[in-house]
Amino acid sequence: MMVDEKERQETAPHPMPPQVKICGLTRADQARACAAAGAAAIGFVFYDKSPRNVSIEEARTISADLPVGTGRVGVFVDAPLDFIRRRIEDCGLTAVQLHGMETPRQVLELKAMGVRVIKSLFASRKPHMDEAARFAADACLVECGKGTLPGGNATVWHYADAREVGRRHPLILAGGLSPENVAAAVGAARPDAVDVSSGVEIRPGVKEIVLVKQFMQAVSNATHNNRLRRIF
Repeated sequence: MMVDEKERQETAPHPMPPQVKICGLTRADQARACAAAGAAAIGFVFYDKSPRNVSIEEARTISADLPVGTGRVGVFVDAPLDFIRRRIEDCGLTAVQLHGMETPRQVLELKAMGVRVIKSLFASRKPHMDEAARFAADACLVECGKGTLPGGNATVWHYADAREVGRRHPLILAGGLSPENVAAAVGAARPDAVDVSSGVEIRPGVKEIVLVKQFMQAVSNATHNNRLRRIF
């Protein structure tokens, strides 16, 4: 039986851009501007070796100034459960991103606190992106994993390698993304969300809002026909 063209168009998936998380915010005015530009989530780094590390007080101030509905994601590296719990409660976090060697059990313990849990996996080191099925995370963030810090270290990599993860799990693509390359990266990996930090910065922790807007526009232009899974 032939399907009516109008009915086919109404039932077909609508092209949608991935959600965007802007990570490593250290100033309330910039976080608010990122949200106004369309960022679905703002990331706070709670890792004292990072140049973007923030205190509870700083993160609380930034979080309180964000619009209702903006995701508030705390980024942690092998942190004790109580350390994470306090920041969830004091800073109003809606999700935690685990960027170290955390175990599947720790993922479950954090999910029991009522927040979404994102587990970071890597193309070049452990925990490897091929291990995604071990973790009952709400989403997997995948990046290269080279460099001195646990994060992306602005490393551009072969983004298409993460596509297989996205076929089975909600996928956040990260590492070396910028306004210039994010559209191609989205086309290669087909993620549900993208995460950017240094690619829209003047210096660590200080964002350039013009670059943020350019990044958002590039992501918007990179739509595809997958039914995207909402992460933030």
